[in-house]
Amino acid sequence: MAIFAARLEQNASKPQHIHLFMNWFSKFLTSSLGQKVVMALSGIFLMLFLVVHLIGNLQLLKDDGGAAFNQYAYFMTHWPPIKMISYLLYATILLHAWQGLLLWQANKAARGAARYAVNHVRSNERASRSMAWLGIIILIFIVLHMYQFWFQMHWGPIPYLEYDNYDHPVRDIYTLVAATYTNLGYVLFYIICMAVVGYHLWHGFWSSFQTLGLGSNRYSGLIKTIGMLYAVAVPLLFALIPALMYFM
Repeated sequence: MAIFAARLEQNASKPQHIHLFMNWFSKFLTSSLGQKVVMALSGIFLMLFLVVHLIGNLQLLKDDGGAAFNQYAYFMTHWPPIKMISYLLYATILLHAWQGLLLWQANKAARGAARYAVNHVRSNERASRSMAWLGIIILIFIVLHMYQFWFQMHWGPIPYLEYDNYDHPVRDIYTLVAATYTNLGYVLFYIICMAVVGYHLWHGFWSSFQTLGLGSNRYSGLIKTIGMLYAVAVPLLFALIPALMYFM
C-alpha cells in the first residue's frame, strides 16, 4: 500500500511539473535569448533548405528540354514526407521573419534616444542593424517568387507532359520558368535579390552558430570561413541560373 500511495503521489505531481516546464518554456521563448535561439534554429533550417532548393534549380540548366526539372518539381510536390517538410518550411519562414522584426524592435527600443558623440560603428553592428531591412526585402521577394512559380504551378493553366520513365503526366513547370527568365527586368530583379540574400547570409550564418554557443574560439575561424563561402556560393549559383537561361 505504501508503494502504491507513493506512485499515486508521484503521478499527481506530474501535471504540476509539466505546467512548470511549459511556463518556463513560454517565458524562454518570449525572452530576448529565446527569440535569438529561435532565430538561429529557424535560420539554420532555412539555410539547409536553400542548398536543397539550389540542387533542384540547377536541373534547369540540363539540356533535356526541362525533363529533369519537371520530374524534380513533381517529386517535391507529391512525395508525402517532402510535402510535410514544405509546410514546416512555410511556417519557419513566417516565424523567422516575425522573430526578426521583434528583435529589431527590441534592439531599437534598447538603444532608445541615446546618441553617442563618436559616430564610429563596428561593421558587425551595422550588419546587425540592417538585417531587418534586408529581411523585409527578402520576404517581399519570396512572396513574389512564390506567386510567380508556386501559385502558378498549383493553380495556373500549365499543361502536362508525359515522359517514358514516368508512368503519369507531369506539369511543364520548366516552360513557365524559361518564359519568365526571358524578361530582363525580372532577371535583374532576381540577381539583385540574390545579392541581398548573400549579404543577409554573410552575417546570419555566423550569428546563428554564435547564438547557439557553437562559435567557440577553436572553431570560430572554420565556421566563419564556411559561412563566407556559403554566403557567396549559394546566392551566386542561384543568380547564375536565370542569367544563363536568359542568354541561352
